[in-house]
Amino acid sequence: MNVWQAAADLIRQRRSGALATVARVRGSTPVPAGTKMLVGAEGRLIGSVGGGCVEADVIAAALHAQAEHRPALLTHHLNADLAGDLGLSCGGTVDIFVEPLLADEAYVCVLEIVATAESGLVRTATEWGDGPVKTFEPVALGGGASDAAATLTRDGRFMEERLMPAPRVFVFGAGHVGTAIARAAESAGFRVIVIDDRAEYADPARFSEGTAVLNADSDAALSRYPLTTADAVVIATRGHRNDAVILERVATSPAGYVGLLGSKRKKAVVTKGLTAAGVPPASLDRVRVPVGLAIGAVTPEEIAVSVVAELIAWRRGKP
Repeated sequence: MNVWQAAADLIRQRRSGALATVARVRGSTPVPAGTKMLVGAEGRLIGSVGGGCVEADVIAAALHAQAEHRPALLTHHLNADLAGDLGLSCGGTVDIFVEPLLADEAYVCVLEIVATAESGLVRTATEWGDGPVKTFEPVALGGGASDAAATLTRDGRFMEERLMPAPRVFVFGAGHVGTAIARAAESAGFRVIVIDDRAEYADPARFSEGTAVLNADSDAALSRYPLTTADAVVIATRGHRNDAVILERVATSPAGYVGLLGSKRKKAVVTKGLTAAGVPPASLDRVRVPVGLAIGAVTPEEIAVSVVAELIAWRRGKP
């Protein structure tokens, strides 16, 4: 669930809580800046800021901030010995901003606006006088392989968060494997669009509300959704011919990731045909076939795990 909306809902329900955000990191730390955790009266509700004693201290600070109606800025130093004992990444320092969730209408409105915004800049004062100070500016910050990030201003008076849209994953083919990939990709935080030219498969009822479903052929789909470098494409249709038609269109596109479900033999057959059709070899060389990490996956769900693991590696810039 969207942590911003969950925080707003908590206030609307007149329940107590606080929002913890990793505001700055130096060195090697368990989580990146921008990571959030929602804390309720009973403890952690959504998210994590690292686990171990760090999280325990943050939960305690969150409860105190809620009781006092004042935010707090915590600093944790993770030396190698401490981090090793806790099973955390070692050698870094993390600043965590904890803000109580107060029944201030302007504050709640900002939370709800951010919950549906694709990009923008959120600024939150680290010290509150007469009430919470949080603003949102809907500026285009770009998207792609980066997530929302946070930082403290030089004077430490504000925490600034750059919200950027998660990468889109286009899944061509809504069969057993395509459906499993779509579900796993959405769970991993991608924006998922499923395309199939068969109406019985391109049925929104088969997917969650967070997945866009399009009953169309590849030409119509790509006309509606022009691909960018921030997009990933996974081709998992019902046959070689359909795969080849789609691959011919997307191999030369700007898409940052292109994967084709199938064997090495399928790759050779499809590549040979598309090369003869004039698709540049360099465009075909970048296509991942078989798609996904080589973990011996067999079932649709296992294949989905391998594919989404590879998508995450691409998203995070890992080779």
